[in-house]
Amino acid sequence: MNNHAKGVLMALSAAILWGVSGTSGQFLFQQRAMSVEWLMAVRMLGAGILLLILALIQKDVHIWAIWRNKSDRRRLLVFGVVGMLTVQYTYFAAIKHSNAATATILQFSAPVLIAIYLAVRFRTRLSLRGYFAISLAILGTFLLVTHGDIGSLNISPLAFAFGIASAVSLALYTLMPGKLLARYSATTVIGWGLFVGGVAISLIKPPWEVDGIWDGYTYANSLFVVFFGTLIPFYMYLKAVQLIGGQTASVLTSAEPLSATLIAVLWLDVSFLAMDWLGASSIILTVFLLSRRS
Repeated sequence: MNNHAKGVLMALSAAILWGVSGTSGQFLFQQRAMSVEWLMAVRMLGAGILLLILALIQKDVHIWAIWRNKSDRRRLLVFGVVGMLTVQYTYFAAIKHSNAATATILQFSAPVLIAIYLAVRFRTRLSLRGYFAISLAILGTFLLVTHGDIGSLNISPLAFAFGIASAVSLALYTLMPGKLLARYSATTVIGWGLFVGGVAISLIKPPWEVDGIWDGYTYANSLFVVFFGTLIPFYMYLKAVQLIGGQTASVLTSAEPLSATLIAVLWLDVSFLAMDWLGASSIILTVFLLSRRS
């Protein structure tokens, strides 16, 4: 298998695992009474520590250097709390109050927010394709949330608020670590970001204060979220970016909302109607449209 094929396979696998992990989170929240805060503490601390161990095994020279620079240290702390923790928490809170499919699709509108921000910051005009993508994202969100009836909500206001917050958080998460990634390895930046975010949420819900109903399914899904929903897909996605570039890799993440939706419908019997599919397709299409811009 050549490098391009490996990169495509890794990006697709990462996106699918992220989508399935969201469904595992929904199962833990809604059927095993687990709190979002506890799962976030365990997920972020566990995955962060394992990524840092991986960096040590690979003899990554950046793992301690990032803390020696005062401005970079400050950026890392802000990224860990405002970027990494916020995007994780709002996403899983949206899942808890709705379902994995809806939360993942709402979060997928983040590329539109990024495009608008970059256009404003660099004082450039959006292309016709950009305006069309924004219109599609708005239409898709409207159909997903209201099913076409402007007078009603298909999901709770709290779920919608968390879903939009997760999209904003994902945009921030994407844009914030730019200077850090230019100076340090992605494994180090993401590993420390996860660890810092995990420490922050542990101040609210320590990982030793275990909650939820525990049985074999709880253990299996919790381990899946940490290993196959965080550590492995993060690493595979980073390798994919190295092999095929960020543009192609980002388009392939469209498999995430699709996998989250299919698993939620097939496993957890989530109701997904024609209007939901139409709204989801509109939002996912925006990624393809925006990825064609330099």
